[in-house]
Amino acid sequence: MKKRGVGIGCMWYGIGNTGLPNPASAFVEWLDDGSVNLMVGCADIGQGSDTVLAQIVAEELGVSFDQIVVTSADTMITPEGGATSASRQTYISGNAARLAAAEAKKVALAEAVEKLSVPAEQLSFADGYVYVSGCKSDLALKDLIACCRAKGKLTLGHGWFNPDTTGLDPETGYGSPFGTYAFATQIVEVEVDTATGKIEVLKVVAAHDVGRAVNPDMVVGQIEGGTVMGLGYATLEELEINQGKIKNPNLDTYLLATSLDVPEIVSVIVEDQEPTGPFGAKGVGEPALIPTAAAIANAVYDAIGVRIYSLPITPEKVLAALDEKYEQ
Repeated sequence: MKKRGVGIGCMWYGIGNTGLPNPASAFVEWLDDGSVNLMVGCADIGQGSDTVLAQIVAEELGVSFDQIVVTSADTMITPEGGATSASRQTYISGNAARLAAAEAKKVALAEAVEKLSVPAEQLSFADGYVYVSGCKSDLALKDLIACCRAKGKLTLGHGWFNPDTTGLDPETGYGSPFGTYAFATQIVEVEVDTATGKIEVLKVVAAHDVGRAVNPDMVVGQIEGGTVMGLGYATLEELEINQGKIKNPNLDTYLLATSLDVPEIVSVIVEDQEPTGPFGAKGVGEPALIPTAAAIANAVYDAIGVRIYSLPITPEKVLAALDEKYEQ
């Protein structure tokens, strides 16, 4: 018999290192052809940080994304970026990049004040032009930077950011270990075959608070990828060790989720802007996988009425739990 169940998993997650300094820095050089060199220590290992940091700098300077040239994670020339871990890079390196761009922008802004005879508070940069009180002027940013260069003014900036944290008291455990937190809820529907113990995850609805989605498509990709990782953790992945040696070191015996295991995933982006983040953004990397296993375990309980407390929830564990239930 196949039975269906629904489960919910919720999480909160601190962004960055726990109660420890974890700064990042950036350099920005705005060139007179309108292009921008961005140098960051942040390593893009597939999560898309090069793209996000370029978007943040482009937004701060008011230029198009394709004008940003990113050099990242080169220990000979790029500044400190810290580890690509703990879902920290959008928040921490993003802030560093924004601050570096803001510093480079100051020189250009001063030149715009002089050329347009308008107070700085009335000026803004967007779409490659200088705006006056929200109205587009004829002064292109590329021409503005060229004017700076003609006068020997270099539009350079550096910035760094370290989350405002405190260490944890060793006796009480109290402290402020993170600058910001991620929050999420996932709802999972499963189908359990009581004859075989097989679990099929049918659908996942994943709602994640990301502060502000700098790149919504990449946020959805992170949520989907994390959900599949959580599914594998909950139902497939089991490291077998005997006397300190791994018994299943290959992918023929250590099972990962494949495309055939992926359910329908509905990603819900919640944008509750983080005041200390770059344009309100914060991390979404690891939070995407944290609630999934708990939600699946709760859904299995809802389906068959027994709790399974160890992962992965394999067919053997399901059948053993059902046998124990029926014997009582």
